[in-house]
Amino acid sequence: MPSWREAIAIARELPGVEVSTWYGTPGLRVAGKGFARLRTEAEGGLVLMCSLEEKERLLESGEPAYFTTPHYEGYGSIIVDLSEVTPDALRELIAQSWRIKAPPKVRAKLQARGGLRPPTKSGTPRRSLGRNKRKKTHG
Repeated sequence: MPSWREAIAIARELPGVEVSTWYGTPGLRVAGKGFARLRTEAEGGLVLMCSLEEKERLLESGEPAYFTTPHYEGYGSIIVDLSEVTPDALRELIAQSWRIKAPPKVRAKLQARGGLRPPTKSGTPRRSLGRNKRKKTHG
């Protein structure tokens, strides 16, 4: 199961990421814009940016790794339960959230180096990928 520390490690592979706070909680920023926030509310979770279509698809999947609260209704973000999400899915969602907030010049740095590095072998126990398998979307 991924942790906040692992989320930071994934994000640091992306250009311009800084570990900071966002709305008074641990967060990640790119060019001063928040793209990930560790919630301290009772439900916990990691808030990541996404399109409304992606949010709907994730919630409709029925996977326990993805949820929302009334506060985030109608907003392009998803809450990820770090105890349920696979490392590969978390990696994809963090990169997607970063792309939404990163300015074009910073996104170009990632493209110039060939994208996000392949996942590293961290020794972290992995849950079945079939359980949280994600379909690729364009965009």
